[in-house]
Amino acid sequence: MTDARALLDGRRLVVLTGAGLSTDSGIPDYRGPDSPPRRPMTYAEFVSGEPAQRRYWARSHVGWARMRRAEPNAGHRALAALQCPLITQNVDGLHGEAGHRDVVDLHGRIDEVICLGCRRVGGRDDLQRRLTELNPGFTESVSAEIESAPDGDAALEATDGFRIAACRACGGVLKPHVVFFGENVPRDRVAHCYAMVEELEPDTGALLVVGSSLAVMSGLRFVKHAAKRDVPVVIVNRGSTRGDDLATVRVDTGCSEFLAELAAERSAYPTSPPNEGAVRAL
Repeated sequence: MTDARALLDGRRLVVLTGAGLSTDSGIPDYRGPDSPPRRPMTYAEFVSGEPAQRRYWARSHVGWARMRRAEPNAGHRALAALQCPLITQNVDGLHGEAGHRDVVDLHGRIDEVICLGCRRVGGRDDLQRRLTELNPGFTESVSAEIESAPDGDAALEATDGFRIAACRACGGVLKPHVVFFGENVPRDRVAHCYAMVEELEPDTGALLVVGSSLAVMSGLRFVKHAAKRDVPVVIVNRGSTRGDDLATVRVDTGCSEFLAELAAERSAYPTSPPNEGAVRAL
């Protein structure tokens, strides 16, 4: 960890976070060393019809009831103290809750819902209340032994009879306002993240990756872009990542521990240049 913090000292940072950052908040990750195999619903499955949507919303109804109780951990708070431009692959919204202002939610937010018909965006809590009214006692009937997933899902099999809610405005299909597997991240959001990396100079900047296996191109492309520009890349993650061969320094350790020490050092010795002119989040 010492080599990584020494490299980052005094540099302007852009941070890319993944599910491993939120495990200390009780939210499981996708591909950690002890994570079971996971198969999230794809976009094609979701739009295939009401049976798939019923299965998704029944599982998500249970998972969201748990996920919404999660609180930012020491890693989120450390990054909020640093206030570096941040790209997160997580959908849990914990960076914002911790007080981080400059955040791009690359894959969207699970606390929002979008209509696939009229494209109206609403709050998840309102939908949760509607689903509870339509399915009284459903969440309470599910055993606490049912495993939760990183995207607010739950490993629930018995979903027959679950009643789903339609868009209040047009009666269309509601979907969580997140990017499903098989769905593309909006182009303007991707361009914005590339611009954040473009702000970094090889001699004065660095890309810090925390808690991501970089298994999907969605996040890996920004690591590739930084490396192509000779911007140092520091990866902090439990277990190997797909970007290890691009890393200037690779640290196999816990996210919260590393970030807390990094924030403490940069606070005690404020040698980092301000992120003047940094591109603001959408």
